[in-house]
Amino acid sequence: MIGIDADAIDRVLTRPGMVEALRAGFREAVVTPVRHHHPMKRAGEDDAMLLLMPAWSDTSGAIGEDAVMGVKIVSVIPGNAARGLASVVGAYVLLSGVTGVPLAVLDGARLTLWRTAGASALAADFLARPDAHRLVMVGAGSLAEHLVEAHASVRPIEEVTVWNRSRAKAEAFAATFAGRPFKVTATDDLEAAVRAADVVSAATMSTEPLIRGAWLKPGAHVDLVGGYTPAMREADDAAVARARVFVDTRAGATKEAGDITQPIAAGALTLDGIVGELAELCRGTVGGRASMDEITLFKSVGTALEDLVAARLVHRAISA
Repeated sequence: MIGIDADAIDRVLTRPGMVEALRAGFREAVVTPVRHHHPMKRAGEDDAMLLLMPAWSDTSGAIGEDAVMGVKIVSVIPGNAARGLASVVGAYVLLSGVTGVPLAVLDGARLTLWRTAGASALAADFLARPDAHRLVMVGAGSLAEHLVEAHASVRPIEEVTVWNRSRAKAEAFAATFAGRPFKVTATDDLEAAVRAADVVSAATMSTEPLIRGAWLKPGAHVDLVGGYTPAMREADDAAVARARVFVDTRAGATKEAGDITQPIAAGALTLDGIVGELAELCRGTVGGRASMDEITLFKSVGTALEDLVAARLVHRAISA
């Protein structure tokens, strides 16, 4: 068994490679139980969360030599911000799907950043307008850089506007993109930025909607990544009601995502109103964008399939 750190993951992965591996992965037969949530009380700080995300190749038929299984163990510790540490930390254990022998332990946080951004880019490849060139990034945390780069790998992004509750953090984020083929600027005016955007990507911990449906222009694509509990919310009911809605998985999104569960409870969305999930888009059983003017919305809560595919991709590259 080998250890694979964050730097090694960065060295072997590319944005296009990650997107294409996920595209192929969503066509595979993989067993992905809904992830386990274990809230943890923390004295003197916000509650923490332990997440367990298992997945394995479906070996109920013939067992292929490339069959794998694995589990991601993630701790979400909001109080880490005050300690100067990342709020999301963890590890991924990859095992042979044939023998069960451990193959690798990978940096879980970095793997999550790559696969999450890759899934959003994969969805955008089906749902964003082909000529989308203005991106708004809502939030300037660790995932934001990966989302910007991933979206730029599937669409001709020229302008990126970043909004964050802290203007200083948004400006620092924008400065890290100096010399890139697209321009990144910070803004205090989220409404104006969203009104002009072709793609709106959000990765925050917000419990109140930040993106308003009234702001979305015809043809916009909305990518909601941050909220991972029913209490969290990044877009309002109007945004959901105006859009053709897609999710990474129905099983996860209809239980864990406030951007889906709350509009359903309010009557702004029905279960049948969820047009499709990533596997259906990748297999061609559901169509993506149907017109240049329609508004599309993708809600990601994460699925263990993405982690398994990403870990396998990294392990294969390092072991080659």
